[in-house]
Amino acid sequence: MIRRTRTALLAPIAAVALLAAGCTAAPEPVPDGPVETRAPEQGLTVLAPGQDAEAEAAAASAALFAGSPAAVVAPSEDAAAQLGAASVAVHLGVPLLLDDGERDGGDPLLGELERLGAEHVIALGIDDVDGLEGEIVSAPVDRDALQELLGDDVELADAGETPVAQLAALAEGDALVDPATPEDGDDGSSRAPIPQLEGIEPGEPLVGVTGIATEEAASVPAVATARAAGVPITVLPADAPNPQDSPDAIAALSAEGVAAHLAIGPALAAERQLEWKVASAATGAQLPGGGQRMFPGHMMVAMYGTPGAPVLGILGEQDVQPSIDRAAALAAEYDGLTDRTVIPAFEIIATVASGGAGGDGNYSNELDPQTFVPWIEAAGAAGQYVVLDLQPGRTDFLTQAKALEPLLRYPWVGLALDPEWRLGPDQTHLVQIGSVGADEVNAVGDWLAELTVANDLPPKLFVLHQFRFDMLHDRERVVTDRPELETLVHVDGQGGQPAKQATWRALTQETEQQRFWWGWKNFIDEDQPMLTPQETMSQVSPLPDLITYQ
Repeated sequence: MIRRTRTALLAPIAAVALLAAGCTAAPEPVPDGPVETRAPEQGLTVLAPGQDAEAEAAAASAALFAGSPAAVVAPSEDAAAQLGAASVAVHLGVPLLLDDGERDGGDPLLGELERLGAEHVIALGIDDVDGLEGEIVSAPVDRDALQELLGDDVELADAGETPVAQLAALAEGDALVDPATPEDGDDGSSRAPIPQLEGIEPGEPLVGVTGIATEEAASVPAVATARAAGVPITVLPADAPNPQDSPDAIAALSAEGVAAHLAIGPALAAERQLEWKVASAATGAQLPGGGQRMFPGHMMVAMYGTPGAPVLGILGEQDVQPSIDRAAALAAEYDGLTDRTVIPAFEIIATVASGGAGGDGNYSNELDPQTFVPWIEAAGAAGQYVVLDLQPGRTDFLTQAKALEPLLRYPWVGLALDPEWRLGPDQTHLVQIGSVGADEVNAVGDWLAELTVANDLPPKLFVLHQFRFDMLHDRERVVTDRPELETLVHVDGQGGQPAKQATWRALTQETEQQRFWWGWKNFIDEDQPMLTPQETMSQVSPLPDLITYQ
């Protein structure tokens, strides 16, 4: 199809007459009034919440522009035209709108052009401009036409495999085109020159606003409009749209002075618990190893025990700083054995099973939570994670977890439930092995998830210890799809390797169905023999996500 400039109504009528007579240059049209940007009123604005591309582009314009004397319009079904139009919009600092060709009374395009006060429209790749009001520059989508619109000082470059990221990083003087964009019109015939839209008074670049977007073609119009308004954009993969996974997104969303956030793209609009994920990222807190989620990008190596109690595990064999050093040394033994980032950690027994009933009759010693604050803060400063372990005796896990709430507000502190030490009303430690049902586990999970959201915290590591099926007999009912929690089953049996491996295989056989992460424990004295790091990584399958030493 031959595409030509249909009208050049930006040019004065006399100039149009000169064009008809064969003049080779058009005067530079000057729009009326400045561009006026505006920041979104709410903390998070999601752009692309529905299926109507024309309405979505209009919504992006309405969110970021109070008015504009000009706008760029491209077909809603033509991704190549939208990419070229995006560069024009960013270059001029005006919104990019889309046209579905149906211009009725409630048309979002016409409504937004009227709201903007856009007297001038650059229509790229639109065959029929009838119904578009104002002075129209209609241009085909070819390299020559784009160059004329942008001027000789702007360099066209082919988009690669990440056009949204390229658009987000577009520098002044650069423009993107789809690689398949032709040099000139279909038939190679001459056409009247396309007037440049000169003299636009740019709007004030928005301050205090930043955005995230997904690498999807549908993100292009809103990203272009945001960039035209001066909003920086960090791009995420469409198949991993969680900003908590991206150190760059966390840094951008938490930058000083940022008060409003944009989320652009269908994948982000569909992301579960997006508001919390953005709020969490906006705190700037990053877990050891970077980002706000531990798995699958990291592997954790932990020391187990209670400060000051060597009999309970190696964590109690030394004070805070020597423990930090020892945990780091243990984790370093796994460097080079995995492509994942290895994170040192503490698993601290915060409530310790007791052989006697104690004053409260619950067979559990609840240690003063303040005891662990120096350990938690030293671990965080050293880039190490902390898991607080509960051995509740005859009380319940939720009661003990709530007592640790101040400690669980630290971003790098998770929670472990140890059913071996969860007794029934007539049971005693070391006489019976305890157990817990999924209802109690889920109650703790619900509370911990709510705490995480209420305090804009990163997801919490939520560990369930198990070395026999009857310790958690209805494990299939444990909720594992909460985005606020990373739920891990820690298989912590001890003894000879054949027996340990058999237990491991039995408890992990439903890995995919259960969607758990997995933990393995190396007992220094009790295992026969204890596996070396190399043996742990080569002989334990599936590979553990958490390896603990006791």
